[in-house]
Amino acid sequence: MKTRTLKNDKVNIITLGCSKNMVDSEMLGGQLTANGIDVTHENRKLDHNIVVVNTCGFIDKAKEESVNTILDQVELKRRGKLDKVYVTGCLSERYRENLLTEIPEVDAWFGTMELPLILKQFNADYKSELVGERLLSTPKHYAYLKISEGCNRTCSFCAIPLMRGGHVSKTIEEVVSEAKRLVSMGVKEIMLIAQELTYYGLDIYKKRALSDLLKYLSDIEGLHWIRLHYAYPSKFPMDILDVMRERDNICNYLDMPLQHISDNMLKAMKRQITRREITDLIAGIRDRVPGIAIRTTLITGFPGETRDDVEDLKAFLEESRLDRVGIFTYSHEENTSAHELEDTLTSEEKEARAQEIMEVQQEISYEKNQEHIGKTYKVIVDKKEAGRYLARTEFDSVEVDNEVVIHSKKPLPIGDFVNVRITKAFDYDLEGEVV
Repeated sequence: MKTRTLKNDKVNIITLGCSKNMVDSEMLGGQLTANGIDVTHENRKLDHNIVVVNTCGFIDKAKEESVNTILDQVELKRRGKLDKVYVTGCLSERYRENLLTEIPEVDAWFGTMELPLILKQFNADYKSELVGERLLSTPKHYAYLKISEGCNRTCSFCAIPLMRGGHVSKTIEEVVSEAKRLVSMGVKEIMLIAQELTYYGLDIYKKRALSDLLKYLSDIEGLHWIRLHYAYPSKFPMDILDVMRERDNICNYLDMPLQHISDNMLKAMKRQITRREITDLIAGIRDRVPGIAIRTTLITGFPGETRDDVEDLKAFLEESRLDRVGIFTYSHEENTSAHELEDTLTSEEKEARAQEIMEVQQEISYEKNQEHIGKTYKVIVDKKEAGRYLARTEFDSVEVDNEVVIHSKKPLPIGDFVNVRITKAFDYDLEGEVV
């Protein structure tokens, strides 16, 4: 089919996977818009003629979703509904040669760091002066801000370094400039993200510089909330907690993936930390920032995981009473060091273990949520849905954590902060009334 003229093109960007992918898609959208090209995210009107699928290649489920999405778009192209289908992101970076053969209908494949090459497909110029300029796909009151790319860790289960390369920090000036631009667009909450947030600055400043960055960011007028995601526990820079405690606009919240707690599993996963060090770290964090909400992610079903390891993990959750927990089942990834280990558990067994662990956390979450009843919190209103408002406290991030359900006859502007008294509490959500 003949491609339509450039001035009539409309590009739809479909983003799969993590928030880091979302930022990449927003950067692409910003560059295309600056070149006069009509761009949309996740377009439901289906009035576009070109699609860019930004894929995830992290685990089996994500890879399957990415492939199915590509096939869906290829089918639309076959039926004459699309002119072009382009694919970028982690799956494309890692499996491009195989995919070229298996799905030849895709017009072009791009890796994770090939934004200028994507733009060439549209006869568009990469505008270096627009670095940080983005077409937001989130509601305008919050945004993700990537402070570095890649990872230097060698965790045995993880293929991210294979797809994203080594750690490269942005400068403090670059991050602050982008944050100011986001605030000027109406953003009130920024979630800092990276493959490893706490490694920030080691490559360019020869020291961990996240605490310095936080001070500069917290000084930005109009930036109400700053939230930290994906902190690596080994060699955790405790000085960031002092800044968190001192600055009102840094949320008392930390997303710190632990992956496991059994020393056997931590060693096999090459996490460079022990159970004792983790428990001491959590105690130290809570001592520095009383009331902090700690979120983690765990992996179950790793090769060699025993029933004792699972029981250790459950006991740890009972003891530590973390605020938020998510669980992945282990996925055997090519070219990682764990790929050499025999994957002995079936997917059903892995899922059963994950469910067993989450049942423990569900009860903990319910009990902790009950403690909020009668208390008043400042919340940000995210959206209105089914006649009710959905909001979050500073202790909850977007999509992955608790929501506060508000029934209000008075209109609540989306993106505004309001004070809410909690009246009911459930496993993973709260209900409250505006005060």
